[in-house]
Amino acid sequence: MKIPAKYQGVRGPSLAALEPSQSESPGETFSDSALLDAYSSAVMAAVEKASPSVVNIEVRQQTSQGGHPAEAGGSGSGFILSRDGFILTNSHVVHGASQIRVALVDGREYPAELIGDDPDTDLAVIRIDAPGLLQAELGESAALRPGQLVIAIGNPYGFQTTVTAGVVSALGRSLRAQTGRLIDNVIQTDAALNPGNSGGPLVDSLGHVVGVNTAIIRPAQGICFATAIDTAKFVAAWLIKEGKFRRAVIGVAGQDVPLHRRVVRFYGLPVETGVLVIDLEKDSPGEKAGLQSGDVIIGFNDAPVVSIAALHKLLMAKEIGVESYLTVIRHTEKLRLAITPQEARNAVRDLAVQ
Repeated sequence: MKIPAKYQGVRGPSLAALEPSQSESPGETFSDSALLDAYSSAVMAAVEKASPSVVNIEVRQQTSQGGHPAEAGGSGSGFILSRDGFILTNSHVVHGASQIRVALVDGREYPAELIGDDPDTDLAVIRIDAPGLLQAELGESAALRPGQLVIAIGNPYGFQTTVTAGVVSALGRSLRAQTGRLIDNVIQTDAALNPGNSGGPLVDSLGHVVGVNTAIIRPAQGICFATAIDTAKFVAAWLIKEGKFRRAVIGVAGQDVPLHRRVVRFYGLPVETGVLVIDLEKDSPGEKAGLQSGDVIIGFNDAPVVSIAALHKLLMAKEIGVESYLTVIRHTEKLRLAITPQEARNAVRDLAVQ
């Protein structure tokens, strides 16, 4: 390249820096449009895979106005668990409904029956009798990472199969259900949710369901929550089998945390993670047992506790009223505390769930 005379002697970037590298070709670099196309393709592929299993749920409830019988309506979302008609949704969508109708993405509508619901985790299973159902593919919420792409699919305000995309904002959150019980291991996302999204799936970039869209904090922007699918699979199995989920509780709010490697080595622990005690309910079994905020639960009876989900699986109906033992790490000390779990009971409703 010949340099014009007026620019000769002027110091600045070398000509090599101004010219395209000889080692680069258009196919070896990504422009902004190419990155956006890749993002769009991932979202579209996930939606194409997951949306056929998403349903719209319309409910009617018997109420009273001025002492006279009346009927109120509501709507929500859900997704098909199996080809024989089981559908997972939120408890607050169908709880107390006198009539439930389900609309599929192809326009077909069917009456549904309530198989079981669990207000403590805000999950419910309903069933329809319909041919040719496409079930959702369930993923594993334990594999999620903050910042990961997620997509919410549902029917906000009756707008069927509405798609919003965002990221996993945080994991291991605790959310209070309408019964007052804390739902642990909740996914926080900025994928926009609105009334009517409740019960719909939160899916990853592969179209696998990783959460059940549950709630928003109304004054906030972009703070939405979904029940982890690992929790939902466990609860749904019991609802299908028993019609209800009877559980033992110890009155603890916690989150999953890693253990210090020195503590693991010193005590020869079989686990490397546990449940950090964040809060204790007053007069709960945990408080009576001497648990303290900051303790890390690593065992229940002879079973290791590596996560909140693992502890929930151990606190089954057979443990109610039975003296058991918790193994905890307090600072660097390993303790064994006697505890008697009690049956879950309703508490004050103090957080609005959509």
